[in-house]
Amino acid sequence: MLISDFDYELPEELIAQQPLAERDASRMLVLDRASGSFQDSVFRSLPDYLRPNDLVVLNNTRVFPARLIGQRVPTGGAAELLLLREIENSIWEALARPARRLRAGARLSFGGARLMAEVIDELEHGRRLIRFETTEDLTELIDELGRTPLPPYIKRDAGEYSGDREQYQTIYASQRGAIAAPTAGLHFTPATLLALKESGVPTVEITLHVGYGTFEPVAVAEIDKHQVAPEYFSVSTDAANKINQARAQGGRVICVGTTTARALESAFRDEAGVMAGSGAAGLTIIPGYRFRAVDVLLTNFHLPRSSLLLLVSAFAGRELTLDAYRHAVRERYRFYSFGDSMLIL
Repeated sequence: MLISDFDYELPEELIAQQPLAERDASRMLVLDRASGSFQDSVFRSLPDYLRPNDLVVLNNTRVFPARLIGQRVPTGGAAELLLLREIENSIWEALARPARRLRAGARLSFGGARLMAEVIDELEHGRRLIRFETTEDLTELIDELGRTPLPPYIKRDAGEYSGDREQYQTIYASQRGAIAAPTAGLHFTPATLLALKESGVPTVEITLHVGYGTFEPVAVAEIDKHQVAPEYFSVSTDAANKINQARAQGGRVICVGTTTARALESAFRDEAGVMAGSGAAGLTIIPGYRFRAVDVLLTNFHLPRSSLLLLVSAFAGRELTLDAYRHAVRERYRFYSFGDSMLIL
């Protein structure tokens, strides 16, 4: 299949620029894979579509302020880093701009020279290895100087919107390490979690640190030639036991987000079910993939020609997914990270 088969038209005004004042007030398009139908609903109705033996699995990763804006030394020219992952102490892999000027040996300054950096290697696609130098605690300094790494389709006139650090974060985020939010989880509120509990549907948390692989553009024509970069994930023994027990008792595993789905599918073993452990989730899920750990998927609306749209299409079917997307456009749903949700049964 070709990546051009996963395209759709989206008016720019449907790209949500801010979250709703009430997170759980978003709309929810409900897809039924068995009947091939879909219906309009609201996120607050989520418990109505679940059963007492079901289990909701959440990704508790926490976004850190990974965007550093500084100057080149000694010219003073503008420079920007998007921190991707820590390789070892004080050494990070990062996306660098302007890449053509940030060659090996280039030096950078952030926060009035409180944080210095040197490019020590050049990687593909504008990525660089960066060595940081500071007399302060590096993690705390990044948290102070960094900005929330919002996707490029969310526009900010100047700097960082004051609410982004809180709003581009799930209410249950606890494990620092993501450069993008698991956006399906942004709809949850304490009231939502309480409603699930009262309806007999428990929740459990796993971790997948959303990295560059999740939003890296698909640059090949044939989708089976695209590889999503690995991302760190962790499933505790308690979480694995609860997931496997729910399925053994006839319940469904409801994954909140494509990142949660990727983690569970990476942790699944045919004989043992979901295995506890941590490592790199290296799966690239495209149509034709057979899901083994996921029964229901809650997700947002994703970009055309993206690996996330490929994953959703693998779960729901390409035609049903694109029909639903076209319906959402006609009905003026809000799209992407701060947008509305879709529940795939």
